Amino acid sequence: MRLPGPFGREAAERRGLARLAAAASAGPAREYAVTGLPAESTPAGELRLLAVDIETTGLDARVDQILSLGFVPVDGYGVQLAGARHIHVRPREGHAGVGASAAIHGLTDDQVAGGIAPAEALDLLFEALTGRVLLAHYAAIEVGFLGALCRAAYGCDLPVRTVDTLELGRRQLPAHREPAPGALRLWSLRTRFGLPVYAAHNALLDALACAELYLAQVAELESASATAVTLGALAR
Repeated sequence: MRLPGPFGREAAERRGLARLAAAASAGPAREYAVTGLPAESTPAGELRLLAVDIETTGLDARVDQILSLGFVPVDGYGVQLAGARHIHVRPREGHAGVGASAAIHGLTDDQVAGGIAPAEALDLLFEALTGRVLLAHYAAIEVGFLGALCRAAYGCDLPVRTVDTLELGRRQLPAHREPAPGALRLWSLRTRFGLPVYAAHNALLDALACAELYLAQVAELESASATAVTLGALAR
């Protein structure tokens, strides 16, 4: 019998962390697994997150590759720029390179060929993500690709808790009204809060843009709520 709600999810997360800890005998992946995930009761003001964005060769995590990874920590109500990283990731041997995706993100074969191996990029992510929640805009993309890296490196899925700024944006639109085309895009939601425009499709800038949007969304949620906003409310 599958338990509904957070009890079922938390049990699955514990199993996932145990599998990762067993597969990773040492290093950042094991440290991430044994540290565990933040509690659902953690208030937004105490929550530690890592805003993450990736650029890829396509949208299918089964066959496409991560080309770059950007991330920036968010502690409570502040973005920690000192922890920001932008990493080029070398496609696995035999992959064709950036291909037609270069027209979107502007990365070249030379840039990614000089990047680090996918498994090394995953370990850098684990190091930065330890004790934190993964924050992304349409987080299914990041979780899908990073999960594929985790399965390739450790033979198990990526146990992670996420907050998705796209879903927060959906909840903050007027009720019973279908969003207009493009209304839930990262840059459309930022415009609603008067946030500045950055160049798109740069993994680090997109991660920073997501972090800033999240803080604006949380401020709006907390101003409208009589109680503290918790991770459980943000991640539902």
